[in-house]
Amino acid sequence: MKPTASDLAAAAGKIIPDLVGPDLRVLFSGINPSLYSAATGHHFARPGNRFWPALHLSGFTGHRLHPSEQWGLPALGLGITNVVARATARADELSPAELIAGGETLQALVAQWRPRYLAVLGVTAYRTAFARPKAAVGPQPDDRLGDTRIWVLPNPSGLNAHYQIDRLASEFARLREVAS
Repeated sequence: MKPTASDLAAAAGKIIPDLVGPDLRVLFSGINPSLYSAATGHHFARPGNRFWPALHLSGFTGHRLHPSEQWGLPALGLGITNVVARATARADELSPAELIAGGETLQALVAQWRPRYLAVLGVTAYRTAFARPKAAVGPQPDDRLGDTRIWVLPNPSGLNAHYQIDRLASEFARLREVAS
């Protein structure tokens, strides 16, 4: 069911539970939930978000999952979290201090669950949260959280016009190849 305008307004500041578990190959971390995602309770739920299509086209899943099917990801060795937990209309509403604090929280989550890879979906958020101003999309060979390798992926938001779906899926596939 599509959220109403009042549902979206009520979702401001809400938190979506992390989708984590043992033995994850990849823990995907969005920047923060959209109001649409917070209203539905599903990660990357906004219709224009390309996370689910990219996940499928890259070979991580056998079919394109609907956001409501997110609960099956841990069985595939995949999880979802966010750098900042609170929902906003746009990621640019987050302060640098929130991103830095979120990076610290993310480090603790990674220490707890120890996924093989942490994939941060948004290079600008990664740069701020982890104090890596020159980071680029792709593997971060000099950065690890314990045994967890870090990979930066493009933000799958429909607003990220720099990456069309084929290029986005290609970046996801680069990670899938090494994380399999």
